[in-house]
Amino acid sequence: MRRPDWAPETIDIDRPSAARMYDYFLGGSHNFAVDREAAQAMIAAVPEAPLIAQANRAFLRRSVRFLVEAGVRQFLDIGSGIPTVGNVHEIAQAMAPESTVVYVDIDPVAVGHSREILDGNERALAIRADIRDPDRILDHPDVLKLIDFGQPVALMIVAVLHYVRDEDRPTDLVGRLRSALAPGSYLALSQASGEGRSPAEWDEASAVYKRTDRPLHNRGRAEITQLFDGFELVEPGIVWVPEWRPDSSHAFEDVERAIYIGGVGRLR
Repeated sequence: MRRPDWAPETIDIDRPSAARMYDYFLGGSHNFAVDREAAQAMIAAVPEAPLIAQANRAFLRRSVRFLVEAGVRQFLDIGSGIPTVGNVHEIAQAMAPESTVVYVDIDPVAVGHSREILDGNERALAIRADIRDPDRILDHPDVLKLIDFGQPVALMIVAVLHYVRDEDRPTDLVGRLRSALAPGSYLALSQASGEGRSPAEWDEASAVYKRTDRPLHNRGRAEITQLFDGFELVEPGIVWVPEWRPDSSHAFEDVERAIYIGGVGRLR
């Protein structure tokens, strides 16, 4: 296919991207035919896939509102994805204009479009980095320009860690990021889980993502809970994301099919 103007020459437009599939599920326009084909294969395996993505994005929005109300004014969003309506900076800065936000993603399309959207916003920026290299994120000069790690920070790791292999030790990665945070900081995290799905359904969904740049790695509630080590969970704890402080927009009838499990914790 012809490469659109917004697609960097360095990206492979012939292989599906998990980030661009997620953008498609959310109704975005920064995806290619190969991404839409893979997304449709995912929908064939899991018909609720778009609703699942939307429920996870709604969890992010609710958690940001909670964090601003809790007094947090610094947000580090790792695995932020391709910008869509309701991004962290839009919510946080609407509630508290002094809020600072740093987006981090490995996908060049996500970072490029984030930078376009944030042009002129002196309190928000985007960098390209990998969660598997937390020190590069923590030491990045652009991060340090907006984030004061001596003050509370909201660390957002939403719908990311199911792309990280067990051998990359996701619990240790979160632990390294946690070690840089001041007391009173928060972690908002969600991760895909096979709980609530039959093994056949999970295998079919996993087969789709094996075609992409980011295969899926299933983790259960107990493993996800371990990611919050050192944090005190806020109510209602680790739950299916539609159950986390739902508002009037909650429309997921069978929450156990929501795939994403998550929660918010406060650093003691």
